[in-house]
Amino acid sequence: MPHDQSHFFPGVEALASDVAAIGLGSNLGDRGAQIASACGRLAEALDAPVSSKVYATEPVGYTEQPEFLNAVVIGRWSGTPEALLAVLHDIERSGGRTRGTGPRFGPRTIDLDILLFGTIILHKEHLTIPHPRMHERRFALDPLLELYPDLVDPLSGTPFSQFAAQLPSAGIYEYGKPPI
Repeated sequence: MPHDQSHFFPGVEALASDVAAIGLGSNLGDRGAQIASACGRLAEALDAPVSSKVYATEPVGYTEQPEFLNAVVIGRWSGTPEALLAVLHDIERSGGRTRGTGPRFGPRTIDLDILLFGTIILHKEHLTIPHPRMHERRFALDPLLELYPDLVDPLSGTPFSQFAAQLPSAGIYEYGKPPI
């Protein structure tokens, strides 16, 4: 059953301009504790955050690594996307993540990505919104759609549910309750 997000979304198919969707992933150490800790930090940084359930997922891309836990948090952010990214990187560092080490898409204690920020379309060297690969990743789409099933891609106008329907459902399953 989706969470009540009516205070964010007044029946439209796009996020409000100050609402960010953040994807979380962890596959090293105590994955559940990493996700819960990052969600706790996000709850301090965002206004009125809600989180999806936690999902267990097989790795994508670099497959020689442990299974991931993934979730999505949606909440209001009063600053810029770049300022939010700086907060996410701080949360990652506090969780033991060192960016730039290991293989691309490799194992990590915690990974936080801005998936969406309202309907902003942004292409900068270190930040692209919407996240450029989210429409290919069930581990991002399933938790996002749990929270907001009618959400559409601001680039194409395509419902994210259509992208999810084209992806295999094998390798992803509900793992735990929403951390916040």
